[in-house]
Amino acid sequence: MKEAAYNAYTTAQRQFDEVANIIDLEQPVRELLRQPSREFHFTIPVKMDDGTTQVFNGYRMQHNDARGPAKGGIRFHPHETVDTIRALSMWMTWKCAVVDIPLGGGKGGVICDPHNLSLAEQERLCRGYIRQLAKVIGPTLDVPAPDVMTNGQHMLWMLDEFETIHGGRFPGTITGKPVGMGGSLGRTEATGYGVIYSLREALKVLNLDIAKTSASLQGFGNVAEYAARLYTQLGGKVIAISCWDNQDKKAVTFRKVDGLDINAMVSIKDTFGTIDKVKAQQMGCELLDGDQWLAQDVDILLPCALENQLTPATFTKISAEVKVICEGANGPTTPDCDELIKAKNIYLVPDFLCNAGGVTCSYFEQVQCNTNYFWSKEEVLEKLDFKMTTAFRAVHNLAQEKGLYMRTAAYVIAINRVAQAVKLRGWV
Repeated sequence: MKEAAYNAYTTAQRQFDEVANIIDLEQPVRELLRQPSREFHFTIPVKMDDGTTQVFNGYRMQHNDARGPAKGGIRFHPHETVDTIRALSMWMTWKCAVVDIPLGGGKGGVICDPHNLSLAEQERLCRGYIRQLAKVIGPTLDVPAPDVMTNGQHMLWMLDEFETIHGGRFPGTITGKPVGMGGSLGRTEATGYGVIYSLREALKVLNLDIAKTSASLQGFGNVAEYAARLYTQLGGKVIAISCWDNQDKKAVTFRKVDGLDINAMVSIKDTFGTIDKVKAQQMGCELLDGDQWLAQDVDILLPCALENQLTPATFTKISAEVKVICEGANGPTTPDCDELIKAKNIYLVPDFLCNAGGVTCSYFEQVQCNTNYFWSKEEVLEKLDFKMTTAFRAVHNLAQEKGLYMRTAAYVIAINRVAQAVKLRGWV
């Protein structure tokens, strides 16, 4: 999440500006949509277990809510930055629009390392975060969800604090909650499954049999795990997984050329997606440098970790065998690398389409909470598949019709939908 030479917000604005030029967007609409409409910066004092008080910096960005309440996750990360949260709030707006759900874009974060906090300290941090935002979030205003290093328990603590402050039950305020406490069946699998629904459709248009393909993944958190599970269930072979090793403080790639056993790999990872190196080697895995996931002779690359991972420098490692890149992460490809992907004729499924399964299922959770009627897992995944497939086909068809890069086509659809909502409301 470190910015290094790339700034996520600059990337998000550059991508927006390029498409705004293509669709000849009016200047006032551009000015409105290229930045968050509201930003909240605040401090959160937390009483630690040892009796001391530590102050954390928290943020919430609401990019645009013309199409519905803002929607977006809350990250806990020691290297979180304001600009990253701004960029993610923009991408959330486009993500909700491209899959055509009635929500806008938001994002939140706290600069902290939950690895170093007890559960009691994490709970106090969650409650403190909500106390700072209780007046500006809610089921009709802004609906948070889990993100990097946050989970269903964090969301339930936050919801409980919100309900305590407002004196009622408002389960639609926050999504990603545990099942049985307002959470939706299928939410755990949703983002990863959505990635593979998109990949399945991409392989269809390329006339490739998924059962004859191989893939390499970056990341092994929730998204990558369930993407790998569904991909292998459909017959694909995962030969490499790169993930962060918290002990050595660097990424490691685990490779098995004849295919990794995903269930076995899941059994030896921790809750943060770190795979046990010793047990992996006992299973026959090779240990390679962290960036070697890019260099494998596979058909598909699945970046499902952090932003700015595919750059001109790292792109040189990519094998000539690669035919498809599905962006499970947010912003994994820098704008200057998009040109290289085009030149190499690799089919790209862009992030805010590819990983929209999570927010789509969060929307389903919100609908279920607000109606107090919950669906079966099969119904949730069926609706998710329909939404992801419909969105993919719309983007692919526009790309083919207008000769556009897939990322550009997705932006054209999303920005047009948001711009129309802004104009119809009379904001500009």
